[in-house]
Amino acid sequence: MNEVFRSAANEFRQKLPQLTQNQEVARLYRHSLKTLSSWAIDREIFIEEAENLRARFDAERGCSAAKAARLIKEGKEELLANTHPDPYCVPFMPGGSLFMRNPPLPMEVCFPNGDLPADAPKVEFNADMSVAKKETGKAAVGTVLVDFTKKNME
Repeated sequence: MNEVFRSAANEFRQKLPQLTQNQEVARLYRHSLKTLSSWAIDREIFIEEAENLRARFDAERGCSAAKAARLIKEGKEELLANTHPDPYCVPFMPGGSLFMRNPPLPMEVCFPNGDLPADAPKVEFNADMSVAKKETGKAAVGTVLVDFTKKNME
């Protein structure tokens, strides 16, 4: 990528929120459980490993801020090292086997003369199944890029 493209892309990127240590630990725990669900085949194995993971988190509860920062950093590195190469994805989300399998037809195709019934939906959906709103910039117009890792549109 050249410098012009990077500078244009940086104009539209949102600044990441500053998280407290509790929020970082909660996110790390949640992401760890999601990664564990990709590796654990059986539900019983998942529950057993989730209990072990919870015990590891609870063992360090109430530690000093410096130790917590070090543990968070080590936890993120361990999570990155244990990331599954083909993570589990909910079937109806982008990347899933059911995603957009039977997309609804546009209203102008269903009712070409414009006589919409009273119970017809008044909203449009984006490719990531969020409601299309022009004021938020997420409108289902043209081609969109769906980020598989975040399950949203960019």
